[in-house]
Amino acid sequence: MRNEVSEQIKKRLREELKYSGLTTVEIAKRIGVSPEMVTQYITTDKLPKLDTFAVLCRELDLSADYILGLKD
Repeated sequence: MRNEVSEQIKKRLREELKYSGLTTVEIAKRIGVSPEMVTQYITTDKLPKLDTFAVLCRELDLSADYILGLKD
């Protein structure tokens, strides 16, 4: 169950980052992490820390509820 949720979060995050039109470097600068960390969020089981996730959602105008699978 945990893997399914993690995969869903990763998939939705990957899609939203792609649709943002920003590069990995631009996203990283906006949220205060390295570009490699952004790549890890969408390609590995590593998820952003809660505070980084909040900044990511705010900076890219993402719905945290959607990314977390709480709403479609």
